[in-house]
Amino acid sequence: MKSSADVIKKILLTEKGTRLSEEQNQYLFRVAKEANKVEIKKAVEALFSVRVMAVNTMRRKGKKKRQRTAQYGTTASWKRAVVTLHKEDSINLI
Repeated sequence: MKSSADVIKKILLTEKGTRLSEEQNQYLFRVAKEANKVEIKKAVEALFSVRVMAVNTMRRKGKKKRQRTAQYGTTASWKRAVVTLHKEDSINLI
């Protein structure tokens, strides 16, 4: 079994994430590509001592980036998780 630190890479602090946390009690995480929803749920509950109600995941494709020549490279692909917490729980981001 993977440790919680291996599953959850970081919390995403974006405008959309801030709006979701204030309005719907949902938080965005960057997670390991091979992690599934059950592992993500257990990792968030262990790291932050909260009750997780739902986990939605999505794979984010890497973007094309121009190099100094006419060639294109890509940034790394990654996985994002939207975690919905119980209405009485919250994560203090600051």
